[in-house]
Amino acid sequence: MKIRSLIMFKVLAVFLFTALITGCGVNIDANRYQNIAPQFDPFMFFDGKVKAWGLVQNRSGEMVQRFTVKIDGTVKGDTLTLDEVFHYEVGQGVTHRVWKISAKGKSQLQGSAQDILGIATGQLAGNAMRWQYEMDLPVDDTSYTVQFDDWIWAFEDNTIINRSYIKKFGIVMAEVTIFMQKAP
Repeated sequence: MKIRSLIMFKVLAVFLFTALITGCGVNIDANRYQNIAPQFDPFMFFDGKVKAWGLVQNRSGEMVQRFTVKIDGTVKGDTLTLDEVFHYEVGQGVTHRVWKISAKGKSQLQGSAQDILGIATGQLAGNAMRWQYEMDLPVDDTSYTVQFDDWIWAFEDNTIINRSYIKKFGIVMAEVTIFMQKAP
């Protein structure tokens, strides 16, 4: 009887742990945005100057960073270069990043930046874009390898919103919200 109870306890513990882990993820279907206007074209939107305002919230919802970003984008051939300069009003973080992004087919993108591990991948679908990558995120005196799952939605031709989910072991540890507006 004791062994049977122990086995049942272990099965229940594994089930509850699995349910907890899968319940902590974000699962958005890009295809549902395929027919929503305006169509998002990152090469058109980011060609020129863009201003962004954002914040980072930890798992408790507390704001841990508030920042602005000046983005200078250029398109040469099939490569989009984003030169980003960050200024923090609350918290600290990266102050400069340069993305190199290229189209891989009609709706696929790839990119890299100096603080990104490996290759970032993107998928375009109507007014949305999913952008995924991994980076070593500095926090205090250490850094953590985390995965970013960015969702970008176009509101109009000159305004987009970016919602990022920062994950570790598949669990959302923080969320980033950024509003971006193309300069006239």
